[in-house]
Amino acid sequence: MSKKRIVVTGLGVVSCFGNDVDTFYQSLLAGKSGIVPITEFPTDDLPTKFAGVIKDFDPGEYIDKKQARRVDKYIAYTLVAGKKALENAKLGGDALGGVNKSRCGILIGSGMGGMSVFVDGVQTFTDKGPRKISPFFIPYILTNMGGALLAMDIGFMGPNYSISTACATGNNAIISAAKHISNGDADLMLCGGIEGDIIPMGIAGFCACKALSQRNDAPAKASRPWDKDRDGFVMGEGGGVLVLESLEHALARGAPILAEYLGGGISCDAHHITEPRPDGEGVALCIRNALSDAGVSADDVNYVNAHATSTPAGDMAEINAMKKVFKHPSSIKVNATKSMIGHLCGGAGGIEAVVTVKAIADGIVHPTINLDNPEPGLEFDIPTQAERHRVKVAISNSFGFGGHNAAVVFKPYER
Repeated sequence: MSKKRIVVTGLGVVSCFGNDVDTFYQSLLAGKSGIVPITEFPTDDLPTKFAGVIKDFDPGEYIDKKQARRVDKYIAYTLVAGKKALENAKLGGDALGGVNKSRCGILIGSGMGGMSVFVDGVQTFTDKGPRKISPFFIPYILTNMGGALLAMDIGFMGPNYSISTACATGNNAIISAAKHISNGDADLMLCGGIEGDIIPMGIAGFCACKALSQRNDAPAKASRPWDKDRDGFVMGEGGGVLVLESLEHALARGAPILAEYLGGGISCDAHHITEPRPDGEGVALCIRNALSDAGVSADDVNYVNAHATSTPAGDMAEINAMKKVFKHPSSIKVNATKSMIGHLCGGAGGIEAVVTVKAIADGIVHPTINLDNPEPGLEFDIPTQAERHRVKVAISNSFGFGGHNAAVVFKPYER
């Protein structure tokens, strides 16, 4: 029985470069850094004082004004990115009425959910007691509520739940959403990952893990994947959402087809709560599983959007794991989106899948910035400025605390 073909027909983002996909990608191509000093709250007591902050977020008409004041920002980001993805897929406004909403679903995950609502609720409990807790406290901290509220707004009644696998969340959500289409549960799925964790507690928590860069004198230079002088990752926020459809559904409605989703793979390092497995076997297994599910060989791949967080242990662990799979690394272009926007945690897989599809659709890959003093033994082709590139098969990697690994595979759509 032949495998059902699945295509990408829409993309939506909320990012430090704005909420328009084309503007976002043009900023990446220009090698622009979105990492800035944090001014939204005091940072005097924090070792790290910068991040890929979304400044002056405006949900516009995508969220009811009263709701916008109440919800956690991860929920607001989910609603905007999801609706922007539908618009990009030519399903905005009245056009949405042309699909069977009982066969359309949503699978948008978050690594940490409503952190702002949780922290504010704890403070209210401490200062004013339990009777002053908001009735929205429990609903708005849940990782499933972004997708749930989006469904309430647009009427999608198909599969709807969240996945939370730390920084692998977005890719896990995409893989599971595609399986619902393959299994015949849905014709169309909104999927990806979102995070809104740049708050004092979020920064303090990652600082306590000794995970963040402390390059406070030069924030734009702090995220430097594969550079010898890297000293930790940089937090970002926002995320990305894809519209996946069965090919027949997309063709029947005349949808714009941006790329084809081929498959995905998952694995677990089974090693450590934060550190990658030194021998790289977990990541290598994940990539091999993705290639097998996609029905392509390692030799077919000529572009990888790497996880590449800018941590001392993680960057080269990923490179060395990929060398176990790809025997001709110099023929593969590899880049690190996090060098410019930071690490979106649960939103990373979603936004980097968007980047991967844009590279396929536009035929150009973005640079990795701040790679001034490369580690020896990289071997892969890592552009430091935007380069034209005809992608044959692309992989996007995401790995999370707990040893969760997930990779997704795309290629240009051909009839």
